[in-house]
Order: sequence, then structure tokens, then C-alpha cells
Amino acid sequence: MADRGVDLSGIPKEVRDHLAELQLELSEGDITQKGYEKKRAKLLAPFLPQITSVELALPDIQQQSSSGPTSGEPSPDCSPASPEASSPSSSSGGRRNRSGGARDDRYRSDIHTEAVQAALAKHKEEKMAALPMPTKRRSAFVQSPVDNCTPPDTSSASEDEGFPASPGALSAGCWPRSLQSPDYCIKPLSAEAPPPPPPPPPPCSHGENKTPTSALADILASTRIENSVPPDVTSSTPERGTRVDSRVDLPPNAMPRAMPRGQSRTSMLDTTADDPPPLSEFFLDDSEEIVEVPQPDPQHPQAQGPSDHPMKGEPLGVVSNWPPALQAALARWGATQAKSPASHRPGRKLWSRSLKLAYTLLNKLGTKNEPVLRPGDTVALVYPNTDPAMFWVAFYGCLLAEVIPVPIEVPLSRQDAGSLQIGFLLGSCGVDLALTSEICLKGLPKTPQGEIMQFKGWPRMKWVVTDTKYLTKPSKDWQPHIPTANTDTAYIEYKASKEGTVMGVAVSKIALLTHCQALTQACNYCEGETLVNVLDCKKDMGLWHGVLTSVMNRIHTITVPYAVMKACPMSWVQRVHIHKARVAVVKCRDLHWAMMAHRDQRDTNLSSIRMLIVADGANPWSVSSCDAFLNVFQSHGLKPEVICPCASSPEGLTVAIRRPGARGTALPARAILSMGGLSHGVIRVNTEDKNSALTVQDVGHVMPGALMCIVKPDGPPQLCKTDEIGEIVLNSRAGGTMYYGLPGVTKNTFEVIPVNQAGAPIGELPFTRTGLLGFVGPGSLVFVVGKNEGLLMVSGRRHNADDLVATALAVEPVKTVYRGRIAVFSVTVFYDERIVIVAEQRPDASEEDSFQWMSRVLQAIDSIHQVGLYCLALVPANTLPKTPLGGIHISETKQNFLEGNLHPCNILLCPHTCVTNLPKPRQKQPVGVGPASIMVGNLVAGNRMAQAAGRELGVVEEEGLVRKHQFLSEALQWRAQSDPDHVLYVLLNAKGAAVCTATCVQLHKRAEKITSALMERGGLNTGDNVVLLYPPGIDLIAAFYGCLYAGLIPVTVRPPHPQNLAATLPTVRMIIDVSKAACILTTQLLMRILRSREAAASVNIKTWPTIIDTDDLPRRRPPQLYKPPTAEMLAYLDFSVSTTGMLTGVKMSHSAVSTLCRSIKLQCELYSSRQIAICLDPYCGLGFVQWCLSSVYSGHQSILIPPMELEMSLPLWLSTLSQYKIRDTFCSYSVMELCTKGLGTQTDALKARGVNLSCVRSCVVIAEERPRLVLTQSFSKLFKDLGLSPRAVNTAFGSRVNLAICLQGTAGPDPSTVYVDMKSLRHDRVRLVERGAPQSLPLMESGTILPGVRVIIVNPETRGPLGDSHLGEIWVQSPHSSSGYYTIYGEESLQADHFNTRLSFGEPHTLWARTGYLGFVKRTELLGATGDRHDALFVVGQLDETLELRGLRYHPIDIETSVSRAHRSIAESAVFTWTNLLVVVAELAGSEQEALDLVPLVTNVVLEEHHLIVGVVVIVDPGVIPINSRGEKQRMHLRDSFLADQLDPIYVAYNM
Repeated sequence: MADRGVDLSGIPKEVRDHLAELQLELSEGDITQKGYEKKRAKLLAPFLPQITSVELALPDIQQQSSSGPTSGEPSPDCSPASPEASSPSSSSGGRRNRSGGARDDRYRSDIHTEAVQAALAKHKEEKMAALPMPTKRRSAFVQSPVDNCTPPDTSSASEDEGFPASPGALSAGCWPRSLQSPDYCIKPLSAEAPPPPPPPPPPCSHGENKTPTSALADILASTRIENSVPPDVTSSTPERGTRVDSRVDLPPNAMPRAMPRGQSRTSMLDTTADDPPPLSEFFLDDSEEIVEVPQPDPQHPQAQGPSDHPMKGEPLGVVSNWPPALQAALARWGATQAKSPASHRPGRKLWSRSLKLAYTLLNKLGTKNEPVLRPGDTVALVYPNTDPAMFWVAFYGCLLAEVIPVPIEVPLSRQDAGSLQIGFLLGSCGVDLALTSEICLKGLPKTPQGEIMQFKGWPRMKWVVTDTKYLTKPSKDWQPHIPTANTDTAYIEYKASKEGTVMGVAVSKIALLTHCQALTQACNYCEGETLVNVLDCKKDMGLWHGVLTSVMNRIHTITVPYAVMKACPMSWVQRVHIHKARVAVVKCRDLHWAMMAHRDQRDTNLSSIRMLIVADGANPWSVSSCDAFLNVFQSHGLKPEVICPCASSPEGLTVAIRRPGARGTALPARAILSMGGLSHGVIRVNTEDKNSALTVQDVGHVMPGALMCIVKPDGPPQLCKTDEIGEIVLNSRAGGTMYYGLPGVTKNTFEVIPVNQAGAPIGELPFTRTGLLGFVGPGSLVFVVGKNEGLLMVSGRRHNADDLVATALAVEPVKTVYRGRIAVFSVTVFYDERIVIVAEQRPDASEEDSFQWMSRVLQAIDSIHQVGLYCLALVPANTLPKTPLGGIHISETKQNFLEGNLHPCNILLCPHTCVTNLPKPRQKQPVGVGPASIMVGNLVAGNRMAQAAGRELGVVEEEGLVRKHQFLSEALQWRAQSDPDHVLYVLLNAKGAAVCTATCVQLHKRAEKITSALMERGGLNTGDNVVLLYPPGIDLIAAFYGCLYAGLIPVTVRPPHPQNLAATLPTVRMIIDVSKAACILTTQLLMRILRSREAAASVNIKTWPTIIDTDDLPRRRPPQLYKPPTAEMLAYLDFSVSTTGMLTGVKMSHSAVSTLCRSIKLQCELYSSRQIAICLDPYCGLGFVQWCLSSVYSGHQSILIPPMELEMSLPLWLSTLSQYKIRDTFCSYSVMELCTKGLGTQTDALKARGVNLSCVRSCVVIAEERPRLVLTQSFSKLFKDLGLSPRAVNTAFGSRVNLAICLQGTAGPDPSTVYVDMKSLRHDRVRLVERGAPQSLPLMESGTILPGVRVIIVNPETRGPLGDSHLGEIWVQSPHSSSGYYTIYGEESLQADHFNTRLSFGEPHTLWARTGYLGFVKRTELLGATGDRHDALFVVGQLDETLELRGLRYHPIDIETSVSRAHRSIAESAVFTWTNLLVVVAELAGSEQEALDLVPLVTNVVLEEHHLIVGVVVIVDPGVIPINSRGEKQRMHLRDSFLADQLDPIYVAYNM
């Protein structure tokens, strides 16, 4: 470099500021290394002639220093290459101290980066496919500013972040290939000669050669297929055994731009469905298996070697003067008076302080008779990494006091990631006292009262400060008890499992001593050596080498805290150079940091190092960092043979470590393994596809005195074969002894007896599972390829999370990933593990960059690892939960993902490509047998035919009424004469007051006046249609009977909403036009609205029929204008919008109306003395019948409660039931839901107001749908405290062809509930199961069948009757069925098909009406009114709404119920199909940042419970899903709005 050795102090401040900004841009990945070099050289060019060589002095860093340079101040210890050193504090402003590595350098590998780029390059030549970009509302996700995303500089510095800048990590192939080159290891696992000189580095590939905009346009033009229908991704069946290539291809810089909503949505989904997953040919109906088990590939590699055998480490040497315990070693060191006392001063200080602490703990806490601590108790050690000296004193003080220390991390807040698990650890270890320093105690979060906050999940803790000024000097006669090392627990080291559970591994005193001895022998430690420790001294290698073995051998230890490393990455190298350290304990990340910051440190000398211990050398991706560090520092005296990777685990402690070799000896060979072989658990040398190779370095030999085996990681601990990957198990005195307080888990980990291939134990020695996966290579070298906690088992193949992270990081994360922070884990969805990748997104990353990066990661992982990703999510920077040392807390991240608390800003799900174990799609067999044969088969099988009937109508008691007054109009006149003052109707307002009543004579007279007005002002003829446009009330009833008196046909229509005319008035206009109404009866207010300017904006107001307002009718007595009807004449038209969005009007004749009212009267035992309460919409169906017709026929009093009044006063309905002591009431699901949600927390208040529902005998819900069992049960339970009987709530059922088929009466049996198997239901079969059975669906009977009604279950295709074990269409025969559809064009074929149809056999002469609903009939054990066993009718769903997917029949309500349970923020949901894709629309009731959380949860729950893959997930605002007046979802209207792009969604996700 041209600027090497520049004295930056001699350069003007402006240039230094520019250099600092340039360095920051490089660290953030905004420019490439090449661009950085060019710009830096240009800035420094004018000053090059003045530059002279400058020697950098390296001042000492104090031992156990905790006062590293403060953030923002230039550090004299730092290399000028670091951002903090080269930029004054003012230049970086709020962005100082930000690490900018765009990659996690544990996974740095040039070879792998080149492999990934090569794999991606293959896609350029293949067919391009444009990924559909999600639709996102701009306001939904606002990135936080950069300052807010900068993590605080805490003492617990980042363990996993790539800090500081790693420019080389941002560009593939910029480093020399060094020792990891494939040329180095031609014959893997055998020793080779030293490598040839490294080739020159290839040019940087990222950031160069941008694709022109025109090229992007060409690509998009060639890949998008306009106006085509996506293929059916649910039924395609490729040949078996062939792998469907589901990758999506994009050129490196080409990206489909976001399109306006609604534009080319079809074309976007075309590409999604191009390559469906392989599906098998047919469905075996009689199979109980749900999952299609993938057949193993017969060609996959299998282990073929002989069985492995235990491998023994070298014998543990016998040392004559070895102390009997670690405390004894400390006592010796503290009491030593050597010739050079300076070397023993640390030991004497540590001994004296530890002695004071031990005395204080045992004698000064509590009283003499009741001490707080006794020997054998456990205490927590809570010290920050920046204060290692205090931790040393506390640890050894506990050992001397014979209490058990449990080192844990400092809690920073009450909601720390993993806080609950740490609480579990403390609880299982029985910890209730914590030792800490005064500074740390002051920094702990406090309550407003100043007390230490109670951390989540923690037991109640007492805190003890251990600073020297608070300790008591022991009396001269007091000495600590130092027994010989035994099997008692010495200390507990915490360990987090894959699931996030934190357990304490107990290390006995003898294991502690033996481990120190084994490390001393393996590392050849000598007294007086200097050791530099960069690791956390509270656990793992940092504790074992830097705290325990160092005291045993009286080693001078220099601890470099992470805070110092953040300020100066070269600090540990400087300590080695200054103190001539013989040993250094580091991680790969520390090697990389030092290598990136070494540029101006030419005088650094590392020749003193005899052993550079790489603590995470067991990670396969550590080999690259080791090689790169050696390549840079070999010229500074670093010898290749001193790099010593090791393998360790909390259970086995140190498992293996490479011993330093003799000077000049050849390095051990590397193993270049096939990732495909590794995924099958076998060792195969990679010879074909170099892109999918994994280079692994050895971790040396097994520890002295240990016995090692390789066993299968799953199932019994069977010895592996020599070419098989397995879990390393260890028998050693120097290992953990148990999980403290957890004996059950201990047995499966610490007491394992390996068995041979025959299943016989190989001996009696117990082994300990280490959690490391590996094998033993030539020369008894141990190789580790992964850990159990990072193992992902997908479709029987093993994948390592670290390998996937490395691949993702190799895919140009420069513009997308924040500091290389990527988490990989698996979630169990539909009987298999699915891989999820979550990464933090840079604040300045664009949508296109992020989406392109995600699509390329999918390609790379599919190509290299041959596994599909289930989900790829990007979250805002710095929002993933962190471990105490700054890494990503994987289990907490996984928990957030599953609970919907991750809050991603971009997400991509690919269930179509990675879910390959779906059930076989059903192939409907051709109907080869006739329906008669099916019936005979049912009879032979013992299945009764599915039919049921209500009781006979018989003869009504009031024979005079039947003979003389057959029709409703005559019944009203008869009642006006016989009982004129009997009150038929009472209308209530929101306050519960009766605002209007109508006696028989009042209603009759008002009807006559309306008849007169119609005749005088309307100019109407008999049989003309008249629209009644009234709010719910008595005016509507009077107008109805006025029309009947005049011989006209009334049509009730819901009035338009004054505040929403644009949406509601067109429906009114449509009904008026379709019904060919000759006149409109309404109120003055509504008449003004119809003729208003606002109405003119929605409809043509000039073409309204004659409008008559009935508010001011003449007071004079009208003439007798009554026109008696005949039985066949139409009484009224019933118009309604069905759930499928169809506007249908049915014709009701006078005879049908009379028969219907008579049937209801018999069923409900309605008489003149009865009162019923009605809270329904009075415009169609059974609601209209109860509101307007039933009271006039039966003579009972109806208390009318308009539902709109209930919205203003929720308790109105329930208060009315209590006040009037109502026995029977009718309501809708909307009313019941309103009361359940609105009054759920007010039951006590209602009780205090005297509301008592014990009088209610029957509460009937009027609906044209499947009974909502959950809602009715919730309503019953909620108001049980108010006296409501759980037997009171039941349902009714009607349809367009017959307004009332079922209605729970007073004399019939209680409605029954059954549980049916959902799998069978999808095959149109009914199989009853027990409550709680998997895949069970509870269904409630739809009410007792009305008198005079017969129903039969029919196959809708063959029109033949079915047995009671089948699901079929409900056909009905009844004298009160509708006459037919009212159509202005007279489509008689439709009418004949639905209203007058015949069975194909059985009763060919009987005429039936098709309801369009699917259901079944079951004979129950209950007895009906006639004494026979009761036949119950169960409605399942509407035939037109069912979804035909994968050859099966699904009901939308079942899927929607599952979706609504998926997350607390889903208020409502609806599903429909579109071009064979399942679309789920979910209303978000929470914050918009939760919108993307719903996408994976919705996909998961539908896949788990219904075995369907969701194609599109649409997140919308509350209230978007249209609902009709009966509370039914209008799914087809929603579908039309979706296709017309009228939903204004928060987010639309297209699942791949």
C-alpha cells in the first residue's frame, strides 16, 4: 500500500475527517475494499513526499484492566487501521464505536465464498423466473434511524459480531487462498508436503460491473408471463425419484421492481407455481397415515467401514509434588517467599483477598447460630467481563469457604433474553444469594424504591458486595478447611441447550484437579510463563486456562476484556509482543480482528508464542481464520506449528487439543469432505462438486487419561463405523459429573454405556455425551464437524446451522445484512423440521436489495446443501435478542418466531418447495356403479339411509281460525275483531323504554290506511311488487299487512346507511330493479335520502319508482279495499345476499306462510299468553318471519329489540329478558358475539343491577350456516353467573329454498354435539370420534326438525340417497318450502333444479328442494316427542363455498377457525381460492409492526391442521372482511375486492 506508515498526526484535520468517514463507509460495507484503497490513496497522495517512517510505541495494558479507552476517544494502543484510532471523536458523531463487519467472521471462508458464487453463477444460464415481490403498505414499517440501531457499548461486548471493520470479509476472493486451497490437500486425511506459494489474489467480484437498467428491463420482459393462469400447484405429479428443481433464478444485479397493487398479480404468481413439489399419484382412503413418508434414495451414501473402537488418550502422568486440591495450590502460591517476589505478588494478593472473602461468607453473614451460608450451599457470582480480578477473588473465596460458586452473566434488564432460563438454573441449583462488586451492583436495574429489580423467572435473591473494603480480615486462629479433592461439587458451569433451557453442569473437586493436571500435561505448562487470555474468564476455556490451570502452575495471566478488544482489536497481540507471552487463548474472531487491524504494526513480534490455543477450533469454519492469521503474522515470527485448535463442551470439559509440534514439522492434513455425505452422516472425500465441499481441520488428540468413543447421536449409543459421523462420548475423571438438581436428564448424558453392533455393552465404564459431532481420522486425530445443538434434521438428513450461516454470509450481504448477524434454526411443522433463517437488515437497505439477497440465499442453499428453506426473514437492525456477550440468542429468537413476536420487516416463505411430505392428493374415482348399487351396499353394510322427519302437523286446536281465516291477512282481521286490545308488539329503544306498541286493532287500522294510500297514490294492480324501506319497527309490520290487504306483494329491503350511501344504496337499487317494484313505501326521512344529492352520486335517483311516505296518513276512515288471496298467490318476496355474494329472491305463497307459522307455533308452543323477545334484523329469512308474521298468526306478544339499539346499549337485550321474565328469545350470531365481547367483563356489574336470566328457557340463534359451537358455549359459560342455563342456548337452521328447516322447540330433546374426524369429512365421509381426538371437529345439532318437514342426505352428483355415514347435500320436503326463485327473466330450469327435483332412485315421484348445504343425519340415543329415537341433523357448510383442493373438500370456516387461533392479533379471517391457490385474508387488530409476524404463523397452522399450503397471505385492517346482516362472511365479495385491488392491504405475502 502506498500509504503504509503514514503519520496521520501530520495531516490536516479535514483530510483526517475524510479518512475517518471513508473507513466508516468501508466498515459498513458501503464501498468495496478496492474502492476504499483508491480513494484513500488519492487523499494521501499530496502528503506522500513528506512521510517518514514512524515507530509506534506500545504502552502496557494493566493486568486484568477494566479501563479500556472510552468510546469516541482515540486510543494510543490501537492500530491506526481501526476506525476509533484514525478518526477524532468529533468526526464520527453519533455513529462512533459501530462495528461494521457485514459478516460474522467465525464463518469466513474464501473457498466457500467462491463456491457459493460459482453455484449462483450456474443460474445465469438457466431459465429466469421472477420472484413475486410482496406488497407492503409504505406506512407500515419505518426504519429506525442509524443512531437508534447502534447497540450500547456495554461491558459485555459482542461475542459473535464482526467487530471492528472487516473489509476483506465484504468481498469474495480478495484474500490469498493460503492453506485452505483445494490444491493443498490432494489426498485428504494424509500428511502432505508444505503447500506451494499462494497464488495472487483474484480481483474483487462484488460491487463491480453493474447490470444496466436496460438489461434489467429486458430480463423482466422476458421472464414475466402476462395474463396467464398459474398452473395448479396442488395436483401436479412429476415422476417419482426425480428431484424437482425449485430454485428461483435471478442474475446477480437484476431484480423485479415492486409493481402497483393489482397489476400483474397473476403473472407474479405464475412464477411461484412453476415448479411444484413432487406429489404421489393417488390417495389411499383406508390409510390411517397422514404423512407421505419420503422414500430414501437408494443411491445415498452409507457407512461401509468396520465398527469403531474406543480410543485411549495418553496416560495421565504422576507428579510427586502435585497439590491435593486447587485451594492447596493457591495456598502454596500465596505463602511462597521466592528470590524474586514480584513474580509471586499476584498469588499472594489473590490468596489474601480470597481468604478474607471466605471468612466473611462463613462468619459475617447472619448470626453465629444461624449463618446465611454453610459449606455445600450454592451462590451465584455476578461479575462483568471487565472486572476479572473481582471474579477471581470471588471464585477462590467460594472454594475456600467450601460453598459452590455458580458464575452467571450480569442481568442488564428485567426482560433480558434468556432471563427466565437463568432463573430456572438458579432455582434448580438452589441459589438464593449472589456475590457481586459494588460497581456492578450500582449498575443493576432498580425499582423506584431503589431495590434491586426482581428479574423474570429468578428466585428471590440476597446480594452481597465483595469489594475488599467490605471484607473482614480473618482472626489469626482461623484457617480455611482444605480437604483432599473428592467427588463433592466444586463449582457449577451453566450450559444452554438447543431448546434454550439453561442447566448447571456440576464439576467435582477431583474432576477440577484432574482437568488442571490434564491441561498442564497436554499444554506443557511451566511455572512463571505468561498467558494472554481473551476469553470470558467465567466459563469454558477462559475459566479452565486463565483462572484454574494458571493458579495450579503459577502462571502470570493477562486478561484482555472485550471492552478493550472493542476499542483496540490489536490489544491482545500487543500484550503478547510486550510481555513475550508463551501462550494465548483466543477465538477465531480475535484472530480475524487482529489480522484486519495489523496493517501498521510492523514491529509486532509473536515469536515468543509456543502455543496459540484456538478455543472454537472445533467449528469447521475456523480453519480459514487460522490460515489467514498465519499467512499475515508468519512474517512477524508466528510459527505454523503453534496454532492449536481444541474441542470442548460443558459436559466433557476439554475433549481434545492439538499439541504444539516441533519446529519445521509438517502440519496435519485437512479433510475435504462432501457436504452431501455429511448430511447422511457418513464421511466421503469430496472429489466431484467442489462447491459443496467442507474443509475440516483436526483438533488434535484426545486428552490425557481419557477414553473416547464415537456413537450414534440418535437412539441407543451404538458405536459408529469408521467412516460414519457420530457424537463424541468421553470417559474421564476430568469431566462434568451431572446436571445439578436434574437427576433424570443426568442419566441420559453422564451415564451412557456404548454398545456394539450387536447391541451388547462394550464395558461397564460410563461415558459422557459431549454434544460434539465428529470422527477419528488417521493418526488418531479427532475431527469435529458440528454440534448437536446446531444440528437440523430435515427429511432424515442432517444439516449444520453453522454451514448454512456460512453459505448465507457468502451471498453478498454487503447491502443487506447488518454486521453479519444471522440466526439459523429449525421449527417443527407438519411432522418434519423446517429451516428458518433470520437476519438483521441494515437500516439503509432497500426493499429490492433485501428481496434480491433473500432470493439468492434460497438459490445458494438449495444448490450447495440440497435442502429447501422454509422461511427467510429480515428484522430491523439490532432487534434480535442477544446473549450476554452480544451474540444472537438462538432459542429466544426461535421462541419469538413461533409466538409472533419477531416483527420482521421482510419475509419470504417457501412451503411449496420444501414441504414434500403432504398426504397423497385424492383422485376421485369414476362413478362405475349406479346409485342404487350404492344404496344396496349401504344396506348390506348395516348403514341406515340418512333421512329424518319432524312430527306431523296434524290439526290445529283453533279450528275456527283454520277454517275461516286461513291466511295471515285474514288472521289479523279476525284478531282485531275478537281481541282488539291484545298487545301484539312492543318496540324498545336503547334505554329499554317502550317507544311504540301495537294492539291487534291498532295494527289492523294502520294497515288499512296504508292500503288506502297505496290504492289512491300508487295506481297499482293486484300482484304488483312493493318495496318496503323501513328501519326495524312496527311501521314495517303495518306496511307489510297493508300490502297484503291490497293484494300486493311486499318486498322488505334494508334501508341504506345515511353515513355510507356509496356502499349501501347500490344494493337497495339492485333489489328494486331486480324485483321490478312498482312502488316504494318508506318514511319521510328515508324518502329525502333517496332523493338527496349524496344519493345521486351513487345511483340514478331520477328513475325511482313511485315513493310513498307513510308518516302522515289521512285520519279519515278508509274504504274497505280488502282483496282476499288464494293459496297459490304470492304473499311476499324474500331477498337476501348469500355468503357467496349472490342476490337471490325467493317467492313465498300464502299457503307456505300459513304452514310455516303453524309449524313454528307447534314447535315453540306459542300462545296468546306468551311473550318472546326478538333481537334480529327483520328483512329476510326466519328473522323476518319471527318479526312480522309469527305474532299475528299465534297471538303471542313480541318484544322487538332492533340490533342497532343494542350497539348503543350492550346490556339492553339481557336486561329486557330479565325485566320481562322472557322464557323464549330469538337472536342472531352478531348479537351474541356483541354481548360476548362487550359484556364479558361486566357480568358482576349486571348481577349488581339485578339482571337474572334464570327465566330463559330457550335462546335460539337464527342462522343459515353451521352452528358456531365455540361462540354459543362461550356465551353460556359467560352468563352462567347470571342464571342462564347451559341447556337454553340452541340454534335454528334455514335456507333460501326453505326458510325454517330446524328450530329447537320446547318439547324436543336437547341438541346433541358430536365429534367427527376431519380427515374423513374431507372425503365426504362421517366418522365419529371421541372428544379430544386428534383432527376432531365438534359439531352441534342445528335444532329439531320442524313439524311437517322431511330431510334426506343426497349425493349432489349422482342425486342418490346416502347412508348416515356419508356427508351429502341436505334435501328438504315441506309444505312451507319456497315456491321458487324470483327472476325477472323466468329461468325455469334453475327453479326446477332447486325447488322441484327428484331422487335418481328410491322415491322417484317425491319432489324435493335442494338447500345447497352439506350435512349428515345421525340417530341419537335420545327420545323424541313421539317416543322414537331422535334423528339429529348436522349442518356442515354451504356446498357453493367449499374449497376443492388436492382432490379433497374443505370448508372455509374450519380453516378460518385455525387461522384466528394462530395469533392474538388476528381479529377475523377469511379464505378463498384463486387459480388453485389458497388465499388467507387476516384482519390485524394489533400494531402494524406485527403484520409480518402473522405470515409464518398462518402458514404453519393451516399446514399443520389442514395439510394445505397457503399460497397468498393478505394482512388487512379490521373491518375489511365484508359481513352481512346475519353475521356471515361475504367471501366472494372479498375475493372480488382482492382481485380488483381494493383492499388496501397492510402486507401481501406470496408463498413460494
